[in-house]
Amino acid sequence: MAPTIPGFTHDRVTVAGGVALHVAVGGSGSPVVLLHGFPQTHLMWRHVAADLAADHTVICPDLRGYGDSDKPADPDGTAYAKRTMAADVVALARALGHERFALAGHDRGALVAVRAGLDHPDAVTHLAALDVLPTLDMWDVLHGTSAAVGFHLYLMAQPPGLPERLIGAAPDAFFGHFLDIWTRDPEALPADVRAAYLKASREAVPSIVADYRASAGIDVVHDRADRASGNRLGMPVSVLQQDWGAALGYDAAALWRAWAPDLRHDTVGCGHFIAEEAPGEVAGALRNLLTR
Repeated sequence: MAPTIPGFTHDRVTVAGGVALHVAVGGSGSPVVLLHGFPQTHLMWRHVAADLAADHTVICPDLRGYGDSDKPADPDGTAYAKRTMAADVVALARALGHERFALAGHDRGALVAVRAGLDHPDAVTHLAALDVLPTLDMWDVLHGTSAAVGFHLYLMAQPPGLPERLIGAAPDAFFGHFLDIWTRDPEALPADVRAAYLKASREAVPSIVADYRASAGIDVVHDRADRASGNRLGMPVSVLQQDWGAALGYDAAALWRAWAPDLRHDTVGCGHFIAEEAPGEVAGALRNLLTR
């Protein structure tokens, strides 16, 4: 039996031409949308979502290209642009009856959340990002041998063909590598959850690569345009992340503040999978964000 979020119902919602997202929904009250990261699905929010559902409507989709959501082809490099994926999220919330909502994302989902906040400021009331940097800053801080920590970014940035073949030859080894090295508490990813992530990822190699490839292409174009025009996140923003700045030599809070003037930035002592390793801390941070 595949693991689920207790008390949540599941549905498929069409968000764009030929694209439907799988979504888990629970609770009642003001809406909060939670976006997962790599190499995961909506299931990563299981603890936080159950907590927030006590007084919020909690919406947890699988991003396009991931989990049980549709995985469209990407002939022109735009199908997995964060702009496209952000539009999915806004359309999903609207289809569920919510014109305005709070939005939190982890890892890849955080990049989608940031793009949604930049492109749809009238829809996103509050924004939280977990353990990621904005795309332009992510590329800028990777230098020399320290960039080896992000080898997958460079691999999946390559033109279509080679990355998919290499990863597809041993998908469990590839995706399992990140599940293993990015967590400090292995018990936070129990065997059934880990198996669900590996299954979902091995069935989505081309679309996961396309998502990452977009962040070395069209996403950079969009972010540079926003930086040049001064477009920033006007809503309250909270960021929780490991202290990568200390490890790689940059000021993470300063980088985020350039995009988000109304910022609260905190570091955590757990591994990358914050919502699973420290769910109480994440739920508390989101509740505090919603009071700002």
